[in-house]
Amino acid sequence: MVKVLFVCLGNICRSPMAEGIFQEIVSQKGYSGHISCDSAATSNYHIGSDPDERAEKTCSLHGFSLNHKGKQLKRAHFDEFDYIIAMDSSNFNNIKALGPIPEGCRVLMMRDFDPEKNSIDVPDPYYGGMSGFEEVYKMLWRSGERFLSFLIKEHQL
Repeated sequence: MVKVLFVCLGNICRSPMAEGIFQEIVSQKGYSGHISCDSAATSNYHIGSDPDERAEKTCSLHGFSLNHKGKQLKRAHFDEFDYIIAMDSSNFNNIKALGPIPEGCRVLMMRDFDPEKNSIDVPDPYYGGMSGFEEVYKMLWRSGERFLSFLIKEHQL
């Protein structure tokens, strides 16, 4: 089983959306038995919280729900997950600062897989309106499809 952890600052907007979107893509493509995912935060702001209601609404409008409670990234996650996917460069740096990354874990940027990338960061929609959440949804869907293709090839699934 390939295990993926999506990470953002608070674990209520981008990373739970990335988790839910990626689960949906993996399920649609028939890889649920081969790939699992979760999400976490680099901060401790929203531990135990549900996803932001705008994130939930955006995903609901696209036909699926988010089932997640906020949690903080821990050093132990490096041993549990094969891939840790950062939503932006600040979180990427915070992940790397937790210590040496074991050989079996790779830390990557989500937008490295976006074919329409014009920035390395998935913007944080928290302080905006629904349109920002929809734009993030589109970025995460595009990136998630490409990331799944990468995993299929990398792990010969």
